[in-house]
Amino acid sequence: MNKDQQILRSLALQVKEIASDPKNYEEKVAFWTRHTALQGEKPPVFVHPDGAWAELLPFDSMECEEWMAKCVEYDLRKQLFRHKYIKDDVPITPVVHVPKYVENTMWGVAPKTVRTAARGANKIVPIIEDPSDWKQLSMPVVTHVPEKSAFRMEYIGDAIGDVLQVEQVGITNFSFHLMHWYCDYRGLDNLLYDLYDEPEMIHEVMRFFTDGVKSMLKQYEEQNLLSLNNNHVFHYTGGVGYNNELPKEGFDPNRVRLCDLWGAAENQEFAQVSPEMHEEFVLPYVREILEPFGLNGYGCCDDLSAKLDGVLKINNIRRVAVCPWADIAKFTPVLGKNYIMTWKPKPMPLAAETFDHEVVRHELEEGLTKAKGGIIELVLRDTHTCKKQPERFGEWVKVAREAIDKVWEG
Repeated sequence: MNKDQQILRSLALQVKEIASDPKNYEEKVAFWTRHTALQGEKPPVFVHPDGAWAELLPFDSMECEEWMAKCVEYDLRKQLFRHKYIKDDVPITPVVHVPKYVENTMWGVAPKTVRTAARGANKIVPIIEDPSDWKQLSMPVVTHVPEKSAFRMEYIGDAIGDVLQVEQVGITNFSFHLMHWYCDYRGLDNLLYDLYDEPEMIHEVMRFFTDGVKSMLKQYEEQNLLSLNNNHVFHYTGGVGYNNELPKEGFDPNRVRLCDLWGAAENQEFAQVSPEMHEEFVLPYVREILEPFGLNGYGCCDDLSAKLDGVLKINNIRRVAVCPWADIAKFTPVLGKNYIMTWKPKPMPLAAETFDHEVVRHELEEGLTKAKGGIIELVLRDTHTCKKQPERFGEWVKVAREAIDKVWEG
């Protein structure tokens, strides 16, 4: 066993010990399963540090040298960090996913961007100036490289396969971002002009992206690359995937189907665009893409309160995003107990010079009060710094649980 494998084994033994406590794994899995089945007793709390990982657990600080070992090391260290500092409702899992080696050409052309700072925003440089320029793009081509997949599985399995449950997986993340892709090549300002000046071009591009996604999914199916995500896999913009409705009846563990999976989409670039245009330019394509999935989520950082009628027409929709600046009171009576409100409270308190517990408490108690009568999950995301004070995440979770106890159960 080489140095990398020894490092992984040491971390895996720590994770195994934590996950062996039912409170850290089995009870949390059951808790999320009831929640996603719309039968939860209280809102779950999920912290996703996002950009803050760069200061808390820099990827270049990993000790392993081989790439796959470094990625597994990172995932194991994240679990240990979560247990030590965050202490939210996300299970510490004894399962390690080793992804198959899959290449995807996606749209064939890389977007052009200029980074404004090392961890700052990217400025998009549009490469589509004329409708004919879209012809630069091409349909995704998916290629699985079995020998590289086998090496990954053997390498990780030899290191920790007798400690943790090591599973080789194909594609588990099915989130689709049509307008994001449009803006990658055309720019956001141009998109907003195009809604009036070039509506047919937008429809043609949305058709291209939709057909491209469907072709990509078909290739995944044909190459048997679909893997279940009704587990610890993060469901885009929401929580984790644990549930008792997937996979569907007739499931064959040797060949996963789209109906056995969570899917998701968002088009937050339409945040300031009317419900009518959202319906015209976005939702028909989203519905077509998400139609075959067993459960779906929709939304991200855009206020969907005026667009719910169209969103709820998505097949098997279960999670609907409630962004930090949306009014939860507009969602609760519409979604009721038939859907999950994926509420993302403001992450700014984590980035302030001083962590203000009362600011957090006020926001959470107010939001939870507005959510009574519905089903909600608290997802702290988009935290790009915590001033190098990881304990802030645990403090936020503590305040969140106190707010839940006061409002939900009080």
